[in-house]
Amino acid sequence: MTTTHPAPHSARTGTSRTRTVRLAAGALAAALGVTALAACGGGSGQASGGGDSKTVTLVTHDSFNASPAVLKEFTRRTGYTVKVLKSGDAGEAVNKAILTKGAPQGDVFFGVDNTLLSRALDNGLFQPYEAKGLDRIPAAVQLDRGKHRVTPVDTGDICVNYDKKYFADKKLAPPATFDDLAEPAYKDLLVTENPERSSPGLGFLLGTAAAYGDDGWTGYWKKLRANGVKVVDSWELAYNQEFSGSAGGKQAKGDRPLVVSYASSPPVEVLYAKPQPKEAPTGVATGTCFRQTEFAGLLTGAKNEAGGKALIDFLIGKRFQEDVPLQMFVNPVAGDAALPALFTRHGARIDAPATLAPEKIAAHRDQWIQTWSSLVLK
Repeated sequence: MTTTHPAPHSARTGTSRTRTVRLAAGALAAALGVTALAACGGGSGQASGGGDSKTVTLVTHDSFNASPAVLKEFTRRTGYTVKVLKSGDAGEAVNKAILTKGAPQGDVFFGVDNTLLSRALDNGLFQPYEAKGLDRIPAAVQLDRGKHRVTPVDTGDICVNYDKKYFADKKLAPPATFDDLAEPAYKDLLVTENPERSSPGLGFLLGTAAAYGDDGWTGYWKKLRANGVKVVDSWELAYNQEFSGSAGGKQAKGDRPLVVSYASSPPVEVLYAKPQPKEAPTGVATGTCFRQTEFAGLLTGAKNEAGGKALIDFLIGKRFQEDVPLQMFVNPVAGDAALPALFTRHGARIDAPATLAPEKIAAHRDQWIQTWSSLVLK
């Protein structure tokens, strides 16, 4: 049984993040090159800046995915053809966009999340645009609400996943919270990713910083280290090779029944399994989650501003929003977007995820990573 999916927000910073994740068979690793893809038919346009007035160029990370029919619907409605320019993982894509600021490679950037948002805004990457339909988007995710330089498109939750069979066989309740993970019963069971190299790893670190505060998160990680937490460089290594609950691919299953992944990983294990099981083989420790939000913005210096604005409007429209769950395995932000039954049945609903203000992340991210490395990797 193999699974491949574009996973959430999510593995998108660092060399392994990128939200296209391939559960159990493929790679979350980011491509180093920039590739241009005509996402739907009708005119080739130009690879840089959307110079063709009938083409709008979307710069994004490698994990962006949308149904061809949905992008064709955008063309039918607006007359613009979408060209997708993938630029590596989210961190790499943001850095490339900053380097080309003022002469951007496209018109719209999608995929900057709340862990990187301040970097993009501080560098003047986006120009203001108040998208049509924002009244359908909760104020809580409109993190630049006053200036409208970015528009929220989706959310996802980084959480510890567990192997249901392992815990059933051991007659041991799976962990539910951050505190549980440090208990002796779960010694040597958890694998996570390096936050310097992986978005899930960074999200998990930020989740602990949110949960335990500036004075408590380092003490928590000392407990995790003493309890045998294992650290690897990428989500792919953690999930596909170290985690005992992964569907696997060609790699042998690992022996760690706890892994940092996503709240939407269990539906992927069901969707791509042949035959599909009635229940997901993995579960989610719902008290270990950190909420990520992804944004789109009109790039400063965009050659096709009109097309870019139309595309941002479309990204938060119902048609695109309802395509998001089973294309990128994240949650739509629009309140009127229906969720697929498979996604809701097998995915975990996270009612109270850990969060941090982008300003706090910006102020402390690098310091936290450096401190974490000295505590955990020494």
